[in-house]
Amino acid sequence: MAASPAARRVFLALWPDDPTRATLARLGQELDGPGRPVPRDHLHLTLAFAGTIPVGQADCLAGRITELACAPIDLTLDHLGHFTGPRITWAAPAEPPAALTDLAEQAHALCNDCGIDLGPPRPFRPHVSLRRHAAPPDTERIEPPLRWLADTIALIESGKDGHPGPYRILART
Repeated sequence: MAASPAARRVFLALWPDDPTRATLARLGQELDGPGRPVPRDHLHLTLAFAGTIPVGQADCLAGRITELACAPIDLTLDHLGHFTGPRITWAAPAEPPAALTDLAEQAHALCNDCGIDLGPPRPFRPHVSLRRHAAPPDTERIEPPLRWLADTIALIESGKDGHPGPYRILART
């Protein structure tokens, strides 16, 4: 019998439905330039990155994730951008809806309630990573914009025993 892990590397995220996931994957593949598309099964919009935490704290998030259940959020992903340091090209709403920002604040509060220190507050920059090791995109507009009626929140484990790797859904709304 395998020993249970002492830590889990986890985050809370909006999890795309299959049609949205397919469109995001296609967009990541169609971008010009260097880089590799984010695997289809890894496409998400992070609400709160808890990091590598004790299993008990991850279990707390899993047990309380339904507290984040909300009405579907109508997202329009119409903007492409790039993080220079990690060389990630991403898609995002040019104007994030208030409901999305509120949900991210609730996800952070849930982490705090479970004893997870997320460090100093940072601005919420909602995005879906599309390509890694990428150059900046040629355009900042997504035409036509991608509409996503986001209604699933997931607790994702990234890797195993606290080390980065494949994603596994631990809980969802």
